[in-house]
Amino acid sequence: MSDNIVEIDNLSFSYNNRLLHQDINMRFPRGKVVAIMGGSGSGKTTLLRLIGGQLKPKTGAVKIHGKIVHEQDEAGIYALRRKMGMLFQFGALFTDLSVYDNVAFPMREHTNLPEAIIRDLVLMKLHAVGLRGARDLMPSELSGGMSRRVALARAVALDPSIIMYDEPFAGLDPISMGVILNLIRSLNDALGATSIVVTHDVHETFAMVDYVYFVSQGRVVAEGSPDDLRKSELPFVHQFVHGEADGPVPFHYNAPDYRKDMLRGPNV
Repeated sequence: MSDNIVEIDNLSFSYNNRLLHQDINMRFPRGKVVAIMGGSGSGKTTLLRLIGGQLKPKTGAVKIHGKIVHEQDEAGIYALRRKMGMLFQFGALFTDLSVYDNVAFPMREHTNLPEAIIRDLVLMKLHAVGLRGARDLMPSELSGGMSRRVALARAVALDPSIIMYDEPFAGLDPISMGVILNLIRSLNDALGATSIVVTHDVHETFAMVDYVYFVSQGRVVAEGSPDDLRKSELPFVHQFVHGEADGPVPFHYNAPDYRKDMLRGPNV
């Protein structure tokens, strides 16, 4: 039996006629935290949607526990999704539900557990993210970092084997970011889960993950451990890791020669 919980094999995907991914191959082993990194618009979040079965590949396949996702019927898709937890960008809490009810929601939706047991489980999840005392607050009463932590408690409510994070550090202050970093790592290790982190935050991500895939122009252009990629001489990876303004991703959008453009006059 493979130790890879999620496998992406020779996957290509397009929106209408625009090819977004081509021949993508990735492996996400049990118990590991793996990052998918790349510039804005490189299709990182789309890969999460393909894993979750919201989208179907043009060619190739995503396999979860050996099952091809896009070949599942509705019941099969929902069975796979019950094994997944998702932390959306900016948390995406239900604004009309309390912190407690946000975390209880997946338990009520997907199980027949009595409320007494759900209560104990909700308090356990909130305690794990340090917010048991905030259970009666509404999302509007939370800071950005607190919202993300509640969303994380909701994402692990059913003890999933796969946890996906879509830009989990966006908009967070350094303290909140450090808290979320530690929680992602500690919860993954405690659950023995597989975590997939979509992000462009290099320094924070490299301190936490076991493996990294770099995506650019629809392909995996580099992969390896954080230490390997810090030393990479590949131009795109070097530019991305070191935050250089110009390189394979140019600072200037394609334009005519600057001097000639300026001399053309206002009527052109």
